Amino acid sequence: MTSSRDEVFSKIQEVLTDALGVDDDEVTADATLQGDLGAESIDFLDIVFRLEKTFSIKIPKGDLFPDDILNNPEYVDSGKVTESGLVRLKEAVPHADLTEFVKDPQVSKMPDLFTVNTIVNYVENKLAAV
Repeated sequence: MTSSRDEVFSKIQEVLTDALGVDDDEVTADATLQGDLGAESIDFLDIVFRLEKTFSIKIPKGDLFPDDILNNPEYVDSGKVTESGLVRLKEAVPHADLTEFVKDPQVSKMPDLFTVNTIVNYVENKLAAV
């Protein structure tokens, strides 16, 4: 069963509204999970669980939200993601738009990569692969 991008977005909007207790009009395509929607690390587990249930997909640990990059000294130096870190990030999150981030790869800006659109892209790729 293929879903249109709008259908996928609508279901994700519902998931995030329930998981984060926000209004659906706050869940826009460009809204960042942490900055705009107030998600905390514990919420990411809940979001993954709800996405798996909603779309009948399996999301391996660290697949949607990679957790191995910031803890690796090879990938982070002086508060910035290194060249090898950027390569790893591109591999880890092909569903995220890294265009602006690569210009100034501050670790503090990494949460901004995770927008509602990032999740839509991820889920669409997962559904297409089924």
